[in-house]
This record gives sequence, C-alpha cells and structure tokens, in this order.
Amino acid sequence: TPSISPATVEAGPESEEIALTRLRQAIGRRMVESKTTVPHFYVTTEIDMAPVLELRKQVNATLSDDQKVSVNDLVVKAAALAVRDFPNLNAAFAGDKIIRHKRVNIGSAVAVEGGLTTIVQKDTDISSLSKVATDNRAMIARAREGKVRPDDVEGGTFTVSNLGVYDVDHFIAIINPPEAAILAVGSAREVPVVKDGQLGIGTRMKATISADHRVTDGAEAAQFMQRLKELLEKPLRLLV
Repeated sequence: TPSISPATVEAGPESEEIALTRLRQAIGRRMVESKTTVPHFYVTTEIDMAPVLELRKQVNATLSDDQKVSVNDLVVKAAALAVRDFPNLNAAFAGDKIIRHKRVNIGSAVAVEGGLTTIVQKDTDISSLSKVATDNRAMIARAREGKVRPDDVEGGTFTVSNLGVYDVDHFIAIINPPEAAILAVGSAREVPVVKDGQLGIGTRMKATISADHRVTDGAEAAQFMQRLKELLEKPLRLLV
C-alpha cells in the first residue's frame, strides 16, 4: 500500500497554527484508515416521515420531559430492527473471514467540542424505545460534558450519523472501523410529492447507507434500506 503524506503547509503572517487535539488526531487516523482501506459504496432512499413523526407526538404526550423520544431515537431503533435482518451489515471484515455480531449495539455520532464521538446503546433491537431514548440521552449528556464512560463508547456494531438538526438535506458518512456500515440521516422536511397522480405536500427524509463492499453488496444494502423505510413508514413495530 503506497504511503500517503499530507501536503507541506507552513503558517505565514496571514495564518495561524493550531495544534491538533488528541481527539482530532484520533478522528484523523481512523477516517484516513477507513477511506483508504475500506471499499465504500452508497445507497440512498427517501422516507415518508409523517407516520413516525405522528407516532412520536402521541408517545411524547404521555411522557415527562426527561423521558421524551427524539427523532434520532426512532431512527436508531428502526436501524437496529432492520440490521438484525441483514447480519452482514452488523459485522466486521477480518482478513479471510467476516465476523457477524450476535448483539445489535447501535452507535450514534455526537458532536462534541473539537470533534465528535460515538456513543453506543447496547442490545438496541431488543430494548424498548423508552430505554433507547433514556440511555442515549444520558450518554450524549456525559459526552458533551467531557464525562464519557468507557462503556458509553465501546462495543458498537452499526452506527447512525444524524445531521437532521442542522437542516441538512443529504450527506454520506465514512464507515467507523471495524464496523461494516454506517447510516447517514438528513432532515425531515416538507416537500412537494406526487401521490396517485396528485401533487401535494409531504414530509420526507433522505437516508444513505455507506457499506463495506468486502462484506456486503448493493442488493443487500438496498434491501436493508427498504426494510428501514418500511419500519419508519409503518412505525408501530418500533413500540413492540
């Protein structure tokens, strides 16, 4: 493998030098490793979010403020149920073999000062939606306060990166090694839609899976996205 060296840049009178933090160095190493050693491919779909947003409204009406469910919690839960049906996406490439994980532990990328970290909710596929929400809320708070615990960030098998809060239409994410895939989620927004030949207004969200082509292929990733779409468009399954 050819070595890759960054271009030489020196600070001048019209620029400044800022030392990389340990977090920024770690992010850089992992992302370079991922993009240079993992053959990424991408599959995007558009999801009708009106049903799941209505479900969230009804659920949150019965909960206290410290128990309320976020859109990301619903996406994380849906991703967990979908990935359980496609074990190659809940896996890791290991040279001459694929390691399929028996637990589904969904990570959520969290913006923190100077970078980002990934908190991991364990056994997400069999956890109740309220537990997913409670666990994630506590871990996100600790991460942003600089009090993250080792168990908060260990054991992830699949990651969700959600930039919806930043009014992002669509993006693709870099796989978090050694995982085999990551789901990138944009904003749910009102857009013109055609249904039964009639133009109307709907609430749509774009989502893209980045997957490791050594572990899976386009058809399987597309089927995963179909399953994710089905779960969010018919969301009562998320409560079972």
